[in-house]
Amino acid sequence: MNKRDLQIIKDLERFRVMSRDDIIELYFSRLKNPVTCANTVLKRLVRDKQIGVSKSFTPYVYFPIQSTIKHNSTKIPHFLQLVEVYKQIRKYTTPKTFQIEPKYKKGLAEPDIFTTIKGAPFFIEVQRNLYSQKVMNEKIKRYEALKISNEFKPFPFIVMITSTNYEIQEGDLTVFQVGSIQEFMQNISKKKEKVKEESNGIKFKIG
Repeated sequence: MNKRDLQIIKDLERFRVMSRDDIIELYFSRLKNPVTCANTVLKRLVRDKQIGVSKSFTPYVYFPIQSTIKHNSTKIPHFLQLVEVYKQIRKYTTPKTFQIEPKYKKGLAEPDIFTTIKGAPFFIEVQRNLYSQKVMNEKIKRYEALKISNEFKPFPFIVMITSTNYEIQEGDLTVFQVGSIQEFMQNISKKKEKVKEESNGIKFKIG
């Protein structure tokens, strides 16, 4: 296997699942015939049992060979959305860290993504469903508990990708509610971005 093959396998392990189009965009977009090249490589990796494939989706989706995700799992669209977040961030900067569903102590927050963007830490929540205000309040409480646990210093900013704006009592948390990660990245790339160090960590402000 070449370096690109290994990187595809590594990222499948990180993201859990990627579509053929995700793989084309990340690894083959600069080639003259990206679709043909990607199809050839993916077919070979599947044939050699280096990766798995599900034909239940269009385009096909691919998994690490040791994946326990059912190939028709209802969680697959969620994981594909997390890959989309990564791709959108990469249009502006390459995140040094990008973890899918990091796990902390039981009862604490369970973010979809932990990443660093331009040196600042972020938790990202991708809301596919409409939550009640009560559920959202409980989610924020778990983030507050995670902050108290001192797992992070400074504590990451929280980005919620949602079509619904919730009434959030942030307290010591900094929460951004946006319609897409692209919208958020455009905002933080503007000249109005203000980032300054304070004794209790980084203060990140937009506007």
